[in-house]
Amino acid sequence: MGIDRREFLAKTGKYILLTSAAALAWDFVKAGTPEAAPNYTLQDHWWGFAIDIEKCIGCGNCVRACKTENDVPLESYYFRTWVERYHVPNGNIEHPEVDSPNGGYDGFPARYTLGDGSKNFFVPKLCNHCAHSPCTQVCPVGATFDSPDGVVLVDKTYCLGCRYCVQACPYGCRFIDPRTMTVDKCSLCYHRITKGLTTACCETCPTGARMLGDLKDPKDPIHAFLRTHKIQVLKPQMATGAKAYYNGLDGSVR
Repeated sequence: MGIDRREFLAKTGKYILLTSAAALAWDFVKAGTPEAAPNYTLQDHWWGFAIDIEKCIGCGNCVRACKTENDVPLESYYFRTWVERYHVPNGNIEHPEVDSPNGGYDGFPARYTLGDGSKNFFVPKLCNHCAHSPCTQVCPVGATFDSPDGVVLVDKTYCLGCRYCVQACPYGCRFIDPRTMTVDKCSLCYHRITKGLTTACCETCPTGARMLGDLKDPKDPIHAFLRTHKIQVLKPQMATGAKAYYNGLDGSVR
């Protein structure tokens, strides 16, 4: 499996736009040994993600950066990360109005009137990189797998395009790439984080609403964020061990 994965990365890596710094680590990822990248040891990391809804302004920078960095199709319905706008009229959390025009790629046009008693906010979404991910459990060929540092990845050379994982994901975070007919999703910009860089979406967020965090590093700022905010995960009843932590998550969010 290691040889096939290396061949896959070597063939597809040319389609991913990398910074010069990330390109150095990408050579190790292609070789199937990301742990050999400078200053990176797999066992020393356990990645998570924090999102502060109170800071998200729905600008769409994260969506655009993700598509550029990871060669995601520009057409609608294909997203590794996207943003939803919630409109909760008069506190009616059971019946929110939700829209996400083109996944928030172009931002959000004005739609609601300020001061009308409603609550309006934006919710970024992406793969939750679950510790007990349903997608890895249903894949019949092991194409979806957990990396030792806590990232759920996809080996497209094994993917059959059967869509089992797409159906199993409770967060709707997977899609079939129309160019390859194989599954795709957020990889936490694995080619970047193995070099010590942050994800493309975090790098371009103007308000700091997104935060990549190393849960094994006691000095990582994510620990202070988790301690000092009211943190929730999406669909906790699914017991997936989701590692996308939200601050300000309203009860209307599904």
